Amino acid sequence: MEWQGWFALSLMVAALAVLVLTRTGPHIVMMAVLALLSISGVLSPSEALAGFANSGLITVACMFVVAAGIHSSGGVDMLVNKVLGRPDSVRGAMGRIFAPVVLLSGFLNNTPVVATMIPAIHAWSRQINIPASKLMIPLSYSAILGGTLTLIGTSTNLVVNGQYQELTGEPGLSLFSITAVALPVVLVGLLFIWLVFPRLLPDRSDKRAFANLREFTLEVAVAPGGPLVGQSVEQAGLRSLDRVYLVEIERNGNIVTAVSSEEKLRDGDRLVFAGDTEAISDLLRINGIQPSPENGHSDTLNLDRAERCLVEAVVSPHCDAVGHAIRDARFRDRYGAVVLAVARSGERVQGNLGNIRLEAGDTLLLEARPAFVSRQRYNKDFLLINDLDKTQPRHERAWLAWGILAALVLAAGTGLTSMLNAALVGAGLMVVTGCCNVVQAEKSLDLTVILTIAASFALGAALQKTGVATFLADGIVELSSGTPWLLLILTYLAVSVLTEMITNNAAAVLMLPIVLEVTDKAQLSHEPFIFAIMIAASASFATPLGYQTNLMVYGPGGYRFTDFLKVGVPMNLLVAAVTLTTLLLGWPLTR
Repeated sequence: MEWQGWFALSLMVAALAVLVLTRTGPHIVMMAVLALLSISGVLSPSEALAGFANSGLITVACMFVVAAGIHSSGGVDMLVNKVLGRPDSVRGAMGRIFAPVVLLSGFLNNTPVVATMIPAIHAWSRQINIPASKLMIPLSYSAILGGTLTLIGTSTNLVVNGQYQELTGEPGLSLFSITAVALPVVLVGLLFIWLVFPRLLPDRSDKRAFANLREFTLEVAVAPGGPLVGQSVEQAGLRSLDRVYLVEIERNGNIVTAVSSEEKLRDGDRLVFAGDTEAISDLLRINGIQPSPENGHSDTLNLDRAERCLVEAVVSPHCDAVGHAIRDARFRDRYGAVVLAVARSGERVQGNLGNIRLEAGDTLLLEARPAFVSRQRYNKDFLLINDLDKTQPRHERAWLAWGILAALVLAAGTGLTSMLNAALVGAGLMVVTGCCNVVQAEKSLDLTVILTIAASFALGAALQKTGVATFLADGIVELSSGTPWLLLILTYLAVSVLTEMITNNAAAVLMLPIVLEVTDKAQLSHEPFIFAIMIAASASFATPLGYQTNLMVYGPGGYRFTDFLKVGVPMNLLVAAVTLTTLLLGWPLTR
């Protein structure tokens, strides 16, 4: 290889190291790689930016909008309410979850599917007296499995197909090309979950982190005629308390939420604080503060108020507040909400609330105005927004949204039009017909995913152009002595390991050019290797951080990291075995 090849290889190694060892977002890393490839002249500007015009990427963006239409119109809620019923056992409940989740995930991005299902499953689990911890991991895993069924079931499948078309000039795969491989994987995987998981998953029925609001809220009152009357919150010294944080003020039957430092205190104001309830004595030492009629413990947060709502939100790895203490993150100013409590691994985090350093996967109990839920529903800082006070309204356009999706699938599946054109028309119809509005469509576009995919194309192109893919392919073919079945196994394992360390899309995009070179060198068929990449990039079960839906159920299920290892490692091995067996028996590896 010439210097360009060694430079591209060094960038790939450096990018992987940064993604694995730091919190830097994959879109930042990949955009930096793209910039360096363009600046150095390894790629021309048009080559570096070609990923942004890739048909697979545009299809992914359109399918985000289609999913937003189904979600916003109440289509998911309608389906869930019709099929859940009232089972009397854990296995019966799992069986009711499998059908709608697999069906939805086969044709929609599974992140909004799981986001909609989590509050429904939570409420349902309490109605049927089955712990949510027995159902949340099966919800995530069935969504992952369902996403492998079709070309549009996951963004990874679409991206791999788009890159394959770009690199080879081939027409690409059809909508249901992967179904013959994925269907045995889905059936065996669901059977394994149904038979084994009821015994392996923990029973944490009494561990709901935010079940008792009295545990972490307290209330005092402003003494009538006292020295604090007329002072601002800041002047009264209530903004810089060590162990508690002012959440709201109850005044003449109304609630003042997200209290600003400039808010003036009035006679008889009832002040609700969040944090360490043992700090009530510190509050009562402040001149002008007196006990409230409830003797310090606030029950106002349990009351139904129009001015505010309670929200559970799971912190995304992309959240700007990750790694910062709640007080330093200026959570109120940034999101218009107040953190009442933080749960981690199913347990409420004790101590000074303002000093708690947020981590990805934390579940927050927030108090906010009702508009917060709709404003943040598509914000990528939170992987779940769950309004605890209200159920989402039903919309009359649910059937219309389902009809648009069905027409999209029919048009692409029968070859009437390309997958790209079907997705473009479907996304447009979702907006034009009012299944989702323009703002919802815009917010549904996951910019970090889109940037990661587009920039990853640049690195993939550089690996092929500079001869790195050929260099690595030669080494892999030599290592395996050109044995087809061993090359297939190595391909699956490499993608699977990368997926657990970095994002599934980046893992697939980086591996595809190398795998195509391997198959060309060894005179093997492309198709089974492409299917292996697609399944391996999606089959991420072993950790809560490996796949978005796993992280989404981490907090609501009250899980610990070891819970995922206990059930996820066997799932990874099982899916790998079924996938590789199906491919080896059903597809000729040689041309």
